[in-house]
Amino acid sequence: MKSARRRATYDDLLAVPEHKVAEIIDGELIVSPRPASPHARAASVMGADLLGAFDRPPGRGGAPRGWWILYEPELHLGEDVLVPDLAGWRRDRMAVLPNVAAFEQPPDWACEVVSPSTVRIDRERKMRVYAREQVGHLWIVDPIVRTLEVYRLEDGRWAVASAHGGADRVRAEPFEAIELEIGRWWLEA
Repeated sequence: MKSARRRATYDDLLAVPEHKVAEIIDGELIVSPRPASPHARAASVMGADLLGAFDRPPGRGGAPRGWWILYEPELHLGEDVLVPDLAGWRRDRMAVLPNVAAFEQPPDWACEVVSPSTVRIDRERKMRVYAREQVGHLWIVDPIVRTLEVYRLEDGRWAVASAHGGADRVRAEPFEAIELEIGRWWLEA
């Protein structure tokens, strides 16, 4: 007879070395290595593109709409603790960015930059949590195959809003107010 596996606690997560990324999904502690350069490049340039255009109060500096956009925020969503590569909250839903170590309010948009060691977790387990928590949009970025998949939550299920690759110029939900050059996100060949 199999004994029940102990559910991971936040203390288990805190015991993970700082050079690792730790999350708790479905009671399991998930530990991943820090991202390699293709992953880091994609997240950094994408973040810069979005921060420059959207992370300002509405109507200020030509911003299409006010957002709070953060790198690797810790999200406490029910019993799950997730760390997306990027996440954003509309300022009309979160007027003030709280001074906290972890966010309990689900973001309006999350982005997972997948790597070989995280792709199954990102695409299966984390997508399920984001849908349960009503995150409106999710991007899955693969810097190795150079793709951006844009998902929209419809009736609690993910629908593909668009898919792009290579050096495409795109207007991707929920940031379709600007054109993104996704070719800038990839390492040079």
